[in-house]
Amino acid sequence: MPAQTFEAIIKDLKNKVYHPVYFLTGDEPYFIDELAHTIENGVLSDMEKEFNQTILYGRDVDVKTIVSHAKRYPMMSNYQVVIVREAQDVKNLFPKKSAEEEEDDEAGSGGTEADRDLFFEYLSNPLKSTLLVLCYKYKKADKRTKSGKILEKAGVFFDSKKLYDDKIPGWISAYVKNKGFRIDDQAAVLLGEYLGVELSKVANELDKLMIGRQPGTTLDAELIEKNIGISKDFNVFELQKAFTKRDVFKANMIVDYFGKNPKSNPMVLTTATLANFFTKIISVHVYKNKPGVNLPQILGVHPFFMKEYEMAARAFSMDHCIRIISWIQECDLKSKGMGNQSAADHEILQELVFKILHPSAVEA
Repeated sequence: MPAQTFEAIIKDLKNKVYHPVYFLTGDEPYFIDELAHTIENGVLSDMEKEFNQTILYGRDVDVKTIVSHAKRYPMMSNYQVVIVREAQDVKNLFPKKSAEEEEDDEAGSGGTEADRDLFFEYLSNPLKSTLLVLCYKYKKADKRTKSGKILEKAGVFFDSKKLYDDKIPGWISAYVKNKGFRIDDQAAVLLGEYLGVELSKVANELDKLMIGRQPGTTLDAELIEKNIGISKDFNVFELQKAFTKRDVFKANMIVDYFGKNPKSNPMVLTTATLANFFTKIISVHVYKNKPGVNLPQILGVHPFFMKEYEMAARAFSMDHCIRIISWIQECDLKSKGMGNQSAADHEILQELVFKILHPSAVEA
């Protein structure tokens, strides 16, 4: 069975172990793009590409065109490469039918079936000199259907899955190491929390950090602050720590910094991150005494952060967290102009900080 994981497929490509069909499908476009990029730039020489490499786009081609290109023989080369980007837009390429429905169809009975049969006919006996790469993004092709089974047998069937939040720091560390650099754990976690799970965005920011720097350089929090704008001392994660420690002075310093640097600290990101933080604290309260529970996995956080969440759970009761989340929602609405006459975002945030750290005054 051909390699199915991203790492194994990349290894095969680097070792010049090729397959006639690469069906790249799934919700995470980054891995699909990287595999297609590796094939596009690593199989043929620049001279061979002129006659033997074709890039097609799903919305502009049909099944017949794809098969026609795939059936061509290479010129002055051992291989030809046909890459179909946005293959999910090719009409009738992958009909949404169950295995039973597909078996019941009569060959050539209509446009969809005729196109499908033409495609399946090629997949049943693909040219070994062609690398047909189908980038079928944002959708999952079901391997249990007849279509899926034929695709899986034809070559490499790769399911590109999105990573969970807690896996992002590890992915960042591996990505940086693969590029010949280093990154400390705190910086990887900070980037993962700040940039989210969109791998293309994360990779782009990491590439910016490495431009013009010698391999072996460590990407630390100071470098990230200078180049990406995430302050190592004044960010929403430090604000969370200030809440946990009941550090009123530090919390207000951070909010003041946010007011002076609104572009680097948009209100919508701040409120969303805080709401997520206190929701996770509630989860700690719910699951902390249950045996056999993997709290980092349930919370979707890196184990590096678990001490902070456990400390926060001791500082904030479940009832307090529920009230805080309602205050954060009010804060978000006010920042969008609802029920707010003239207060600036940082003033609204200052009010939220006061409520979180002085709940008894709010109740009085």
